Amino acid sequence: MISVVAVCGSRRRMSYTRKSLELVLEAARNEGTETELLDLGAVDLPLYHPDVDEQGDSARLTRIVRDAEAVVIGSPVYHGSYSSAFRNFHDYCSKDEYRDTAVGLVATAGGGSYGATLEHMRSTVRGVYGHTVPEQVGIRRASEKYDGDTLTDVDVARRLEELGVAVVAEARRLHPEAVSE
Repeated sequence: MISVVAVCGSRRRMSYTRKSLELVLEAARNEGTETELLDLGAVDLPLYHPDVDEQGDSARLTRIVRDAEAVVIGSPVYHGSYSSAFRNFHDYCSKDEYRDTAVGLVATAGGGSYGATLEHMRSTVRGVYGHTVPEQVGIRRASEKYDGDTLTDVDVARRLEELGVAVVAEARRLHPEAVSE
């Protein structure tokens, strides 16, 4: 069975990034997959140190990503790029985690700009041999798109659902053996 993991690069308790990733995972589940959310705000992940192996929860988290056929990365936009929480986690990952993995991208902006964040994410995923799907979701003024936990923007909701479907389709293409399990 196809496994889809979402990595939430926000540490906020009421994160719009997390809420958006949950909608992507719901769409993936509707396609008949197993899903899991890795909330980087709720794990023990010290600042990456290349001379120290297996710090905190790093071994468990990278194993989850390595074992997944699809990964959806989400980050809030910070200073035109992704969050330090995501960057730190991504430093622990290598080609072993992302090779032949379908990858979807979500960026949530407090303001109007998310393009550079998505491009930075795409570049770093490409550097570890992940297969980024063309569908990606940037959300401008994310706080205006949600009423509490409910996404009120139907266009954004549609795009998040399409992203979930797209990463599952790409994972099935990359891993036909997992489809028959």
